[in-house]
Amino acid sequence: MPNNLLASLFLLGALMTATPAWSQIYRCVDDEGHVTYSNVVANKNCKRMQLEPANSAVAPARTTGRTPGAAANPTPVDFPKVSGDAQKARDNDRRTILNQELANEQKALEQAKKELAEQEAVRLGDERNYQKLLDRLQPYKDKVALHERNIQAINKELANLK
Repeated sequence: MPNNLLASLFLLGALMTATPAWSQIYRCVDDEGHVTYSNVVANKNCKRMQLEPANSAVAPARTTGRTPGAAANPTPVDFPKVSGDAQKARDNDRRTILNQELANEQKALEQAKKELAEQEAVRLGDERNYQKLLDRLQPYKDKVALHERNIQAINKELANLK
């Protein structure tokens, strides 16, 4: 007898989890015109909404070995292709441009550091409060930090070319 009871409880539990949870949803408008949604009729201005059940099934993941972007956007057959020599030439041009930008940023960084050092050496009369000095120097420090970040970004791009 206990086995039948256990089997019945198991079957009942399985059926309860397998059935979808249905409830009625009502759109209610109060006297002031405010709209609320509820599963309980709040006033006479409630109307039952006709909703389709949500699909809870999850599609299985495809394992194609390609990235999701590549799978979703395949390359068209008539897409122009670049020869290896043309790509090498483009890469060399890009490397040349990046090296020029790197040299310019390094010069700008040295200039910004020089300006910061000059400003740090000067103490104005109204800067008895140390915060005023810090506030005056902050734009110079920001400029140095900007050029340092630019140099890091250019070096990263150059490393990706190799």
